[in-house]
Amino acid sequence: MKKYTLAVVSVLTLLLTSCMASKDTKNAGNLFDTTWELEYISGPRIAFEGLYPNKKPQLTFDQKETRVYGNNGCNGYSAPYTLNGKSLSFGEAGPTTMMFCEGGGEQEFLKQIKQITSYSIDKDGKLNLINGDIPVMRFKKVAKQ
Repeated sequence: MKKYTLAVVSVLTLLLTSCMASKDTKNAGNLFDTTWELEYISGPRIAFEGLYPNKKPQLTFDQKETRVYGNNGCNGYSAPYTLNGKSLSFGEAGPTTMMFCEGGGEQEFLKQIKQITSYSIDKDGKLNLINGDIPVMRFKKVAKQ
């Protein structure tokens, strides 16, 4: 009887673990096939609209290439990323056309994104980029790919 109970408990544990792992993968899938637009950034004492007077930064994660594409509020943005569960980090941004950017938001975006350590997608479907345990950037979905 003990062997039977142990076998049942083992199977249930394995089943529960695999369900939780697929849930994590499913949640990571929410990161992809979407264009994300910045709606909050921590740190600067300038109003958000003042930082990004013409356009807001946007990101699109390319799962196959493990790169993120978009803009930093002014110029184009492209960088490799590393994703492991909820851990997320960004590599050095690739070269872009360097236009003069009003508001100073471009530099703040580039500074903050280099410090990201993880992400979460909240109950409202917003992408939060986190440094340590502090959300420093929040994005909303603007387009499905």
